[in-house]
Amino acid sequence: QVQVVESGGGWVQVGGSLTLSCVVSGPIKSIADMGWYRQAPGKERDMVATITTGGSTNYADSVKGRFTISRDNLKNTVYLQMNSLKPEDTAVYYCNAYATTWVRGSYPYWGQGTQVTVSS
Repeated sequence: QVQVVESGGGWVQVGGSLTLSCVVSGPIKSIADMGWYRQAPGKERDMVATITTGGSTNYADSVKGRFTISRDNLKNTVYLQMNSLKPEDTAVYYCNAYATTWVRGSYPYWGQGTQVTVSS
């Protein structure tokens, strides 16, 4: 069974920083794109940042210049460094990994989410 586990969320003041981590484990053959998404109360889940196996990145306009996504392919881990946090960054952050397993083939796996709260 593939598991996607996020960590690093919490409470931070405006202008502060947090780093989220996400580890993917299980019978994985390979992982293609990995990414971070977020969902604020009453809103849809939106893409924050994605990264390919080769390291190409894509960011939502609202986080460009403030957030940095990176990954460690050997550890099946993706990170999200968040700087200059704003109240509008408050949301549940979800990790996504498009993984190929020995059993199921290719499928997008989601973590359970980690809460980020930015307080003024």
